[in-house]
Amino acid sequence: MTDPSEELTPYLSVVFGRKPRSVTAIDVRSLTSYTDTLIIVEAGSHRQVTSLAENIVTGLKAKNILSLGTEGIKEGEWALLDYGSPIIHIFETKAKAFYDLEGLWSDAPRLDLSGFETALKSPKDPS
Repeated sequence: MTDPSEELTPYLSVVFGRKPRSVTAIDVRSLTSYTDTLIIVEAGSHRQVTSLAENIVTGLKAKNILSLGTEGIKEGEWALLDYGSPIIHIFETKAKAFYDLEGLWSDAPRLDLSGFETALKSPKDPS
């Protein structure tokens, strides 16, 4: 596991700020040329997929970070937010299991996101 670089901080802080079920970041720079990092976000429902995607786009736009393109936000099963590097995938739980991007990219190293998870939990949050 490696630490996420500072360039991912704006993306990950917005993602973790919306309390997804899970987040995985995969370093794919040595395996593909179209991006350096895949961020895979799990949501519990179609509505949460849409909400997470809309809030991520809005939150990043507020930081002057614009997407190159988006797909699937309104449908709510799988949303793709293309920021060049990273590309953010937001899946409803069943779709995440079906597409299994973590398995597809099993040879790629995972980034250590524990610092983001810890930093964004409130002191009163026992989970």
